[in-house]
Amino acid sequence: MVQPVHLAQLRLRDYRNFLRLDATFEPGFHLFLGRNAQGKTNLLEALYLVATLRSFRGVGGTQLVREGAKGYFVGATVEGQGRAEVKAFWSVRERRLTLNGAPVKRMSDYLGTFRAVVFCSEDIHLVKGAPQFRRRFLDLLLAQTHPGYLALLLRYLQALRARNALLKQPRVDEDQLAGFSAELVRLGQPLIEARKELLPRLASVARRSFERIAVGTDELSIDYVPTVSGDFQVALAASRVRERSQRTTLVGPHRDDLVLRVNGRLAGPYTSEGQKRSVAIALKMAQAEHLAAVHGTAPVLLIDDVMGELDAHRRAGFLPLLHQVHQSGGQVFMTCTEENWPADLGRDWIRWTVAAGALARSA
Repeated sequence: MVQPVHLAQLRLRDYRNFLRLDATFEPGFHLFLGRNAQGKTNLLEALYLVATLRSFRGVGGTQLVREGAKGYFVGATVEGQGRAEVKAFWSVRERRLTLNGAPVKRMSDYLGTFRAVVFCSEDIHLVKGAPQFRRRFLDLLLAQTHPGYLALLLRYLQALRARNALLKQPRVDEDQLAGFSAELVRLGQPLIEARKELLPRLASVARRSFERIAVGTDELSIDYVPTVSGDFQVALAASRVRERSQRTTLVGPHRDDLVLRVNGRLAGPYTSEGQKRSVAIALKMAQAEHLAAVHGTAPVLLIDDVMGELDAHRRAGFLPLLHQVHQSGGQVFMTCTEENWPADLGRDWIRWTVAAGALARSA
């Protein structure tokens, strides 16, 4: 049996509104309670940073530094099959990331140290936001489950930037363009194939999740729509006139999309806010279940004030995922105010109080 991974310790220095934090956590369900603007979401953001090295709010490092400080530090102890010590420091002039005392040189060497799935208000962008949000969702999931995907994606993006820079020149060197085009095809085709392979499994889980939380008989469908339907090289050649005019690469995995439909209608423009929320949650539930299936253990769930916004029906549909995590000995962190804490989720929660950038365990 695979030992569940959990966050055992979190250390913050000058992070958001936290001057200093040293907290230890055991496996199980942790509830961060407090009024708004006290730092509850900041804690989940720090945990997500440990998992992905980025904020789920879509902000850069500058916004994470406490006002008046020069930089922030996030440290974590992760336990599971072994023990991992993570230390990350960020300032405008310096960035350091170490794993068990050794500098991390490539993100692909780090990703997977601590797997977490966040449920937050920003998830709605998966439904009504630009295609880049859905591509990022796919890429993160593949980076955590498909060996070599992240390294391939980073090389593709590097080649894409070089090719786009060339297209912006007053006179384009045709030999250089041909070279970058060949590199784009070589790197991009495996990305497309990996996404195509993932989609049937992801869509199946997402449909089941949506059925549990949707109201009535709504049905969700998900399709991967690449900009390249046949040969990538041929597609690049066919777009040559348009890309010279727009001075950018117009086809490739950097332009692909996930098309989400509810009852056959596009989910973004043609569904209610409640349906959009259900679709977003179903996608994140599918992400968590797919990670558990691939790695044999549930990821840590970070739930930011989402459950209190859902009606009883949708909360009931969410419960099976929480039960799976509970049965596997996993870990959940949830934020709520006292007013919107959904009591029907049960009482087996370790409660914490968050106030003015301070965390204290409740009796």
